[in-house]
Amino acid sequence: MLASLGLDAEAESVYRLMLIQQDWGVTEMAAHLACAEESVRSALDRLAELNLLRRSMQAPGGLRPVSPDLGFQLLLQRQQAHLLAQQQQFAESQAAISRLLDEYSELRTGERHGVEYLQGIDAIQTRLEELAHRSTSECLSFMPGGAQSAASLEASRPLDEDLMGRGVRVLTVYLDSVRNDTPTVEYARWLQDNGGEVRTVPALPLRMVLFDREVALLPVDPTNTKKGAVQLTGPGVLTALGALFEQVWRRAALIGCSQGRDEVGLTGQERELLRLLTQGATDEIAAKKLGIGLRTSRRMMSDLMARLGARSRFEAGVLANKAGWTD
Repeated sequence: MLASLGLDAEAESVYRLMLIQQDWGVTEMAAHLACAEESVRSALDRLAELNLLRRSMQAPGGLRPVSPDLGFQLLLQRQQAHLLAQQQQFAESQAAISRLLDEYSELRTGERHGVEYLQGIDAIQTRLEELAHRSTSECLSFMPGGAQSAASLEASRPLDEDLMGRGVRVLTVYLDSVRNDTPTVEYARWLQDNGGEVRTVPALPLRMVLFDREVALLPVDPTNTKKGAVQLTGPGVLTALGALFEQVWRRAALIGCSQGRDEVGLTGQERELLRLLTQGATDEIAAKKLGIGLRTSRRMMSDLMARLGARSRFEAGVLANKAGWTD
């Protein structure tokens, strides 16, 4: 009953007995409590540590119990002192952690200039978790590269779940090509079912995640995201990135809606493919931008050439420009 004050069951039993039978020795107490004499001696040592026993003036060399009124008051004071020491230790630890976080923040490369470089997938994922946890209003993202890998979807789910669970608006733009990938489409439907919004476009300028329009994560090299990421916090560039997202979002199509052809019979992917090739992009680069396979890209181009009546890609580009297909 008094364990919270440092008095275990055996010591409490011995103390209670001594209050009644102050002239009993170790042997008598052990017999009465049906325990070993060594247990009684250990209990007496514990009581002495707690200042519940004092030297007896009547029996030199003996011990007498302190009255419960004084003894328990001493125990409470002892516990109070212990709690105050713990509170002080907690406050000191909290201050030390704050100093450590401040030092760590100052050591981040380039952070004072609004730019911080992150190297390695683990560092990027850790930062995404930190930013998602701090986000309060919206999370805007461009997800190029076509079908998302299982690892990427698995890493995104707990972050998106936490964001949407706290009422943060989650807007995601994928490539049109993900419509043919079942895992990515299922993930997009899960986002929508939980309050998120998902749209697609033929091509995206880069991979980007923008939190509350205050912090953005972008790849160091848009052609190779494995090289690392850069975190931006400058207001000017964030305003531009927010405007870019809004522009792309407005012309993006809801992933749940079927995609038709425009007034000249082109899909968004076909028009984007023509635009890329007339700008000098290779088949490989065009396929990567659209998030499709190289064979699919070449098949699409062959079909477009046939529809234009072109015998070469150069001629296809000229005819597409004249027809307004690359506007």
